[in-house]
Amino acid sequence: MDVIELCNWRYATKKMIPGLVVPDEQVERILEAARLAPSSSGLQPYEVLVISDAALRARIQAVAKNQAQIADCSHLLVFAAWDTYTPERIRQAFEQTRRDRGELSEYWANYGKVLEEQYPVRGAEVNFQHTARQAYLALGFALLAAAAEGVDCTPMEGFDADALDDLLGLRARGLRSVVLLPLGYRDEENDLLLKLNKSRRPMAEFASELK
Repeated sequence: MDVIELCNWRYATKKMIPGLVVPDEQVERILEAARLAPSSSGLQPYEVLVISDAALRARIQAVAKNQAQIADCSHLLVFAAWDTYTPERIRQAFEQTRRDRGELSEYWANYGKVLEEQYPVRGAEVNFQHTARQAYLALGFALLAAAAEGVDCTPMEGFDADALDDLLGLRARGLRSVVLLPLGYRDEENDLLLKLNKSRRPMAEFASELK
């Protein structure tokens, strides 16, 4: 399928087949797509936690409005963003760039120093809102990659973030949960949403050219 066919094939799966496991190699490709997503200044200020343990997913379901996909899915991806920017985190990101590309140009090295000076002082909440938006870029890549693998998924914001952070010990790691993505396979007989036409605004109302 081409990219438009993939977009039409995928939908927010409400009913997954319990116990049907997504192969590890497909999960890895979905994660790799998320890893390769763009991020502001290439900092990748987020992590993806992969949860396949049914008991832990049941505990997460309890703080996520008891949404069935969390219990029925094969793997649950938790996109967690940095709680703030620190000079150390920015420095580590640029050190990764140096390892990948060799010695940094003077421009790029100076650019990193500017971020170290300007980002941390903006305040933790401002920084978290920025890191969370970067995590959504990775989510978008994961959504399309899952469709390419024939794997169903549903992005979810309907959960108690503070409770989930406590459950997973995220704050101690300098992270805050942003969005959940259960991976699995649609129950074609029992998912009513599957039978509905995709509903989107017409292109003429969605996009316009400014002249």
